[in-house]
Amino acid sequence: MSGAIAPAREFDVTTADGRTLRAYEAGDPSGQLVIVHHGTPCSGLLAAPWAEDAAERGIRLVSFDRAGYGGSQRHAGRRVADVAADTAALADALGVERFRSWGVSGGGPHVLACAALLPERVIAAACLAGVAPYDADGLDWYQGMGQDNLEEFAAARAGEQSLRDYLGPQRDGLLGSTPQTINQAMESLLPPVDLAALTGERAEFLYAWMASGLRPGYEGWLDDDRAFVAGDWGFDLAEIRVPVRVVQGEHDLMVPFAHGQWLATHVPGADVVLSATDGHLTLLADISRTHGWLLDQR
Repeated sequence: MSGAIAPAREFDVTTADGRTLRAYEAGDPSGQLVIVHHGTPCSGLLAAPWAEDAAERGIRLVSFDRAGYGGSQRHAGRRVADVAADTAALADALGVERFRSWGVSGGGPHVLACAALLPERVIAAACLAGVAPYDADGLDWYQGMGQDNLEEFAAARAGEQSLRDYLGPQRDGLLGSTPQTINQAMESLLPPVDLAALTGERAEFLYAWMASGLRPGYEGWLDDDRAFVAGDWGFDLAEIRVPVRVVQGEHDLMVPFAHGQWLATHVPGADVVLSATDGHLTLLADISRTHGWLLDQR
C-alpha cells in the first residue's frame, strides 16, 4: 500500500436494515472518536497525514465507505439524511456514544445531516467545501462550477438513466488514470492552487481514494448525486444545535465559493472560515486545523 494511505484496521458493520458498511480505523485506538465522511466519488480510505495528526492529538479516526461505494452495500434511493442512521450504527459498533465528525465535499451534506439528526451524539461537526442544498434560496447553485460538474449535475437532474450514461465513462476514465495523470482526468475542476497541490503523495492518495470507492461500480456516486439535487435532503439546516465549522475556499471549481458562503449564513451559529487562497483539494492539506477545532468543542 502507498505511503500516502494510512495503515488502518478494516472492519465491517451491519446497519439496522441489514446492509454492510466497510469501515477504517487509524490514529489512537483509545482516543476521542472522530468520524470522517468522504467526498464524492471517494471511499473511506484515510490519508497518512490525517492519521498521524490523529495519533498525536489522541483521536480515534474512523471513516467508512458510504453506501454503494467500495465495500459498503448500496442503499438505493437514499437521501442525505439516511447517513445519520449508518453513522450511528458505526459509533454503536465501536461502543461510543458521543463523537465528533468532519466531512469534505460530498461528505459535507452528510456531516451536516449527522449534526442535525444526531444532536445527542454529535459533539461538533466540520463541513469542508460542502455542497449546499440544490433548492437553496438565493443561491445560483451552478455558478462557478467547472465543466465536468456542470455536465454531471445536469445529467443528475435529467434522471437516473441520464446520470448512468454519464457516470459510466467518467468512472472508466478515472480508473484508467494513474496518480501521475489524475490531474488530466479532472482538468476542468482544478484551479491553479489545486493543480499545484496535486503532486506526489497527495496525488497518490486522491487516486487511491477515488479508485477504491469506484472499483465495484458507480452506484454510490449515482446515489450521492441524486440525493444532492433531489431538493429534499430529509432534514432542515435550521435544526442544527451543535457547534459546526464551515470551511470554504474561494478558488474552488468543484463546490463553488458561494456554496460555502450560503452555508455560513444558514447553519445556525456556524464558525466560519472563508479562505481567499484555497481551492478544493488544498483544504485537505492541513486537517490538523479541523482536528484541533473539533477537540476544542465540548
